[in-house]
Amino acid sequence: MALFRMSPKAMQVVIVTAALSATAQAAGASDSFMDPQGPIAAVQKVHLFRATVLILLAVVPVLVLVPLIAFRYRRRKEGGAIYRPKWDFSGPLEFVMWGVPVLIVVLLSFYLWKATHRLDPYSDRFGEMPALNVQVVGLDWKWLFIYPGLGIASVGELGIPVKQQVAMTLTTDTVMQSFMIPALAGQIYAMPGMTTELHVVSDVAATMQGENTQYNGRGFTKQKFQTVAMSVEEFNEWVDKVRSNGIALNDETYRILAMRTDRDEVQAALGTAQMPDNALYFTLEDSNLFHSIVHRYHGNNALTADQQPGTVEFGQEAQQ
Repeated sequence: MALFRMSPKAMQVVIVTAALSATAQAAGASDSFMDPQGPIAAVQKVHLFRATVLILLAVVPVLVLVPLIAFRYRRRKEGGAIYRPKWDFSGPLEFVMWGVPVLIVVLLSFYLWKATHRLDPYSDRFGEMPALNVQVVGLDWKWLFIYPGLGIASVGELGIPVKQQVAMTLTTDTVMQSFMIPALAGQIYAMPGMTTELHVVSDVAATMQGENTQYNGRGFTKQKFQTVAMSVEEFNEWVDKVRSNGIALNDETYRILAMRTDRDEVQAALGTAQMPDNALYFTLEDSNLFHSIVHRYHGNNALTADQQPGTVEFGQEAQQ
């Protein structure tokens, strides 16, 4: 009955939200490790449930017994509970009160140690084929994906083949950021002048959302991308499409890309009719672009403001 008391605007929001949710489910979209699309996220889900059950073994008895004890020993004239003012110790009760938490901590420690080694982001134990190398650069406010072995790059869309390990090397050309594809793996931090690694693999063809989880300014909410897992044949077709429809990623286009612009703004600046509305495609002119970005911060002198992506001054001359 509450549904019929909604305002027309609220009703419209509900209908649109439901439609988007149904569309996402129909397309196989996933943006949570609770709906894992790969073995790493599946292990994370199991670990969460296991830890929750173990913790509830200590929490549930407290939630149940405290009200019962308070009710039984409440003040009343004809109470049935035994009053023992000199009682101060019970061996069985002490054993339960201390033994159960100790056992829970031991089990949690064991499973955490096991999961930490199994889910090491630098580990490449998952996947059935040699890893696909992808270099990831965090910018304001978008992610740049470079495929050095294929000679292409993309923004807003990360294409990966199913059942193949994807070995990511990450850095940023601006502030520290946190890369995450929840349906595939946990988050990993990326920092300028440094590299970190993350290995992911998808078991099924699906579309998954990736994002930056480290707040970094006005375009933070738009720093998302679609991870599209596809068959090997479809992935090869996607690579050919990027090569055919991409523009050259050179110093000029990278400078525009690295400015303080969100996804919509950079799409308007660099997008073409041959590209999707939510993705940019590039062909690589410099196979060492990623290493150049990393080593930019290894000099003896600090970068000036107009040389540092993420600053207001960066790229101003390109706009004039």
